[in-house]
Amino acid sequence: MRMTAHVLTLTVDLRIVSARSLKEKRSVVTPILEGSRRRFLVAASETGRQDAHQRAELCFAVVSGTPGHSSEVIDTVERFVWSFPEVEVVSTQRHWLEVDR
Repeated sequence: MRMTAHVLTLTVDLRIVSARSLKEKRSVVTPILEGSRRRFLVAASETGRQDAHQRAELCFAVVSGTPGHSSEVIDTVERFVWSFPEVEVVSTQRHWLEVDR
């Protein structure tokens, strides 16, 4: 029996204008990462711009048996990120990986 895993990642580049320190930045980024993990069961991490207090790069990943489900989950995660008034979304990128077994 052949099985395929569909992995979709979402990378989000954020601007956090109100952050004046790395501590203030973390107070904005942490609820986004922890909330997405808890609510949508995705892997989530700050993957770039970690030393810049007004910028953040976040990455989210989902693994599913169907590409449609992966897309639905990542769509929901992206809307969740956009719902935070403290951040300005500068850009987003999606990448697919399919693994056949």
